[in-house]
Amino acid sequence: MQDLAIVVPLKEFVRAKTRLREGGIVDVDERIRQMARDVLAASSPRPVFVSCESDDVEEFARECSVACLRSSSSSLNEAVADAYQKLSRRFRRLMIVHADLRRPDGLGSFDPPGDATIVTDHHGQGTNVLVIPTGLDFAFQFGPDSAYAHMIEAQRIGLDVHVVRDSPWGFDVDEPDDIVD
Repeated sequence: MQDLAIVVPLKEFVRAKTRLREGGIVDVDERIRQMARDVLAASSPRPVFVSCESDDVEEFARECSVACLRSSSSSLNEAVADAYQKLSRRFRRLMIVHADLRRPDGLGSFDPPGDATIVTDHHGQGTNVLVIPTGLDFAFQFGPDSAYAHMIEAQRIGLDVHVVRDSPWGFDVDEPDDIVD
């Protein structure tokens, strides 16, 4: 069994980043693709998997030479749970990484402390990176206040939790003001 793999969940590009589209940002699809490419590249040399529900994203993963785990659900939590179940026999830990990190450098060399590691967004509320052991009854809680929800869930199952609040990975792109050109 290998130690750690990285899972990058990706929503169908045309449905992703609604707030950017509504905020008047142009070329949202290409921006999303470029951020995802950067995250996938920064995840090397670890084994990397894209979790998705669409043919478009699966083709994108192939173009990036990354394995794809298809999910029947467009729900982020369900897609991550599907990937978690599929990879639990092969890896001791999984690192779930959002594809919209502004500065993803170093993902592939990160050595997470503790049983569970949560890298929050720069507001300290969202979970941009989550590392947990496999084979557990872990309920993924991505969404509003997910950092706190993930911490409570990890503690519920007896994991030692390490929270990182000052990482460059804390800066993701959700709102028009998050874009730095």
